[in-house]
Amino acid sequence: MPTIRPSSDLRNKYNEISEFCHENSEPVYITKNGKGDLAVLSIETFERLVGKYELRKLLNEGIEDVRKNKVLPLDEAFKK
Repeated sequence: MPTIRPSSDLRNKYNEISEFCHENSEPVYITKNGKGDLAVLSIETFERLVGKYELRKLLNEGIEDVRKNKVLPLDEAFKK
């Protein structure tokens, strides 16, 4: 279940939010006037998510190259 906090908690309870994000590796959703506004997460969690996204993008590019037969035989690839 997501953790949802009002925007005033960023000012008043920053350390509590930071601690939660680091301990749980989960985002805290911040609301403004009762509506979703931000997602706060630790740098480590953010970098891990970005890394997964970049890896998935590269893997999809490789899969697309295989589908289009844009590949080299293994021995030619090692020569290059």
